[in-house]
Amino acid sequence: MEKVRIQKLIAESGLCSRRKAEELIDSGKVTVNGRPCKLGDKALPGKDLIAVNGENITAPKRRKLYYIMLHKPRGYVTTMSDELDRKCVTELLKGVPERVYPIGRLDKNSEGLLLFTNDGNFANDIMHPSKHISKTYRVTVRPDITEQQLVQLSSGVEIDGKMTKECNVVVLDKQIGRVVLQMTIYEGRNRQIRKMCEAVGLEVARLKRTSIGPLKLGMLKPGAYRELKPDELRALRNAISKK
Repeated sequence: MEKVRIQKLIAESGLCSRRKAEELIDSGKVTVNGRPCKLGDKALPGKDLIAVNGENITAPKRRKLYYIMLHKPRGYVTTMSDELDRKCVTELLKGVPERVYPIGRLDKNSEGLLLFTNDGNFANDIMHPSKHISKTYRVTVRPDITEQQLVQLSSGVEIDGKMTKECNVVVLDKQIGRVVLQMTIYEGRNRQIRKMCEAVGLEVARLKRTSIGPLKLGMLKPGAYRELKPDELRALRNAISKK
């Protein structure tokens, strides 16, 4: 049996994504057979004992993989648990027999499409910057938007000391004191849409993610979830493999 990278084994256990596993290894929270490990280290599945924060992990050989889409409502935080006792998105996933975790995040005041899985490799592929998987949002801003602001958003603005990549922006509706935009980005920086709008002087009144790559939220009601259909999962995998 060949040794496997430790972050891959952690991801396959369903504990977290591969990227998160790498962060745990970097921070010294992972041990193999009682000894701290480092990025790049490998272990023998089923033989070497891997522990995260002192708790042993296991990777079931025939574990069912789940791919779930949730319509996240406003007021929920994207985390597995919260020390401030705020409502967590995982509370909405009652009935899922396996522990699944979110792919990416939406902030508390945002809503819309959020993916969950226990497939660490799939989660890593969706989130990895090199894949450039598109994310589309319906954004309500105030008070109005100028042509110059549209150009700025489309061509890129500076947030957190770094320019954003080009963004597709379409005006869906325009009324007095209120404009509805459709914005598609190809990167996943923290609170990116809100920060982009703030950078050009716009106030975000509502933010809803409507699609990730080819996957659309559709008519799924707020707070509801369902497993991805085979053709939806296949389309997402195809989008990943083309990058």
